[in-house]
Amino acid sequence: QWYAKLFTDQALLAATVNSLIIAVASTIFAGLLGVLTAVALERHAFRGQAAFEAFLLLPIVIPEIMMGVAMLLFFVMIKLPLSLTTMTIAHTVFNFPVVALIVRARLRKLDPRLEEAARDLGATPWIAFTRVTLPLLMPGIIGALLMAFTLSLDDFIISFFTAGVGSTTLPIKVYGMLKSAVTPEVNALSAILVLVSMALVAAATWVQ
Repeated sequence: QWYAKLFTDQALLAATVNSLIIAVASTIFAGLLGVLTAVALERHAFRGQAAFEAFLLLPIVIPEIMMGVAMLLFFVMIKLPLSLTTMTIAHTVFNFPVVALIVRARLRKLDPRLEEAARDLGATPWIAFTRVTLPLLMPGIIGALLMAFTLSLDDFIISFFTAGVGSTTLPIKVYGMLKSAVTPEVNALSAILVLVSMALVAAATWVQ
């Protein structure tokens, strides 16, 4: 009955929709940026590459609370109102390095001679990449996207700092419910979140 009650809670449903919107949007943007970054780092050498790679790791290695505060200060500085947009931007920032690292690891395992053979047969660089390299990268890309989606869906700290009025996500909603009391609804919702997260992580691991 507690699970059934969850689906009649309008505030909870709104938070779920917000979480899904942010997770899907940030995953798409992080996927595009991450794949492009991975290909650029692995296939092209450029000045300052080592510094860029170190900078790329910052969203992963710095504490989330520092990341959240930094994003909040940035949005205040540029006078961008806190909303679903700011949350999507923040989630994209901490997600795309994860995508880039996973895709780059996959790209590093590929035999570059396959793409070179396609080029020798007359394919343009774009055709060689889209017809040869990209299909071989797809398991890594899908796994990276699933991981990014999971991280976005479960994030609380960065979401807490970048959320505006009406942009409450599921983790923030759960936190608010926990402050009043640990009710059976909270336990049921927590169980669902854990199961969904485990399923997504397992799927991300399996496809790679």
